[in-house]
Amino acid sequence: MISFRGGCLRYPYHYRNSMNQIFSKTLFHNCFANPMTFTNHTPPSLYSPSKHTILPCHFHHITHKLNPKQSMTQTRIYTSLYKYPSLLFCCSYSNVAPSRSFRRRASKRLKANTKPRLDEAQFHHAISQLPPRFSPEELSRILSLQKNPIVCLEVFNWASQQPRFRHDVSTYHVTIKKLGAAKLYQEMDGVVNQVLAVPYIGSEALYNSMIYYFVEAQKLIRAVNILNHMRSRRTLDCRPSVRTYNILFAAFLRRGDNSYISHLYMEPVRRLFKQMIDDGVEPDVFSLNSMIKGYVHSLHVNDALRVFHQMGVVYNNCLPNSYSYDYLIHGLCAQGRTNNARELYDEMKRKGFIPSSKVYNSLVNALALGGQVEEAVNFLQEMFEKHRSADFITYQTVLDEMCRQGKTEDSMQLLKELQEKELVDGHTYRKLLNVLEDDFGNSSYRNRLR
Repeated sequence: MISFRGGCLRYPYHYRNSMNQIFSKTLFHNCFANPMTFTNHTPPSLYSPSKHTILPCHFHHITHKLNPKQSMTQTRIYTSLYKYPSLLFCCSYSNVAPSRSFRRRASKRLKANTKPRLDEAQFHHAISQLPPRFSPEELSRILSLQKNPIVCLEVFNWASQQPRFRHDVSTYHVTIKKLGAAKLYQEMDGVVNQVLAVPYIGSEALYNSMIYYFVEAQKLIRAVNILNHMRSRRTLDCRPSVRTYNILFAAFLRRGDNSYISHLYMEPVRRLFKQMIDDGVEPDVFSLNSMIKGYVHSLHVNDALRVFHQMGVVYNNCLPNSYSYDYLIHGLCAQGRTNNARELYDEMKRKGFIPSSKVYNSLVNALALGGQVEEAVNFLQEMFEKHRSADFITYQTVLDEMCRQGKTEDSMQLLKELQEKELVDGHTYRKLLNVLEDDFGNSSYRNRLR
């Protein structure tokens, strides 16, 4: 048996292209400590680089665990002729997670493999259903019937090459929707470029579909460029509407994972809103709620209140709805302004809106952290009566504040009541009990509640 040790774990592939060097006796002595162990009889020809013989053999892989970041794979070569030795090769590989660039390349390859392919039979069947002098309406009907987006694209391209035929809005629209729904954004981009190159082709619905699918592809700059192209059109049926801006508002606002990112994306939203007003496009409730949501997430609650108070006054046809109150109450509670939040809560109930679970969770957490534990418990009880669900953080905040105020008995009684009413499951109950015991170190209550 020949075993590779020492440097083989550090340089396993250094000599992978030179078999003479691998079987060289001098290399063993120079690179490895205690390089060789012999069993049975080893012919002298093994030491000579010029007398190698290819032998029939089979491989056996053995994997050993070295440490959390490295494993060793051994390949044992068993020869079947004469008394040649068994060779043991050692190599190592890393268990570290692949890099982001590698995952991106792997994802692209996977998407390329799952990409729909052209079905020649479907393609020929589709074009056979068209009359010799087909119209754009007839082509649009055939395109809408195709389930394979690649077939739809090929029929579209085939029609473009036919003499005396020109695409209209309907054929472009159907093709873009088919490709966008299948997430074939590169192919869709080519069709979009054809639309933008024709000055007399376009409609609001067509451009809105372009913007929507570019947003789904996370190409916000491309979507904004389509909006600017719409604004430059002279025909009124191609001008952007409030729906066009709402698609972009929703796209920018869902990009923010924290307050800093929301603050960065709020600036283009604010500019788009100002541009919409300057172009004479009247906002709707969704537009104003988007502004409120963006200001709240970027921690500009006063600006959100300003937009809220303009609803029904400056914008007559846009009265606040339940979402308007939800965003504002959550933002006020996050800043500790519980009095203002409760005023909006009372106003919300007077107008007949039912508070959501988000409103109740925000109020209960804010009141408990502000030391108003009794008020927090009252809102918690009202929350259950309105069939709203509380999250784990809300339960933990209320119970912790009760224990900090010396009301440990009341907190344990509340926890037991939650379990009896089946408002918390067994896993949540045990988790809350463990948290209270770890924080306040009194295990007698655990025995009492068992």
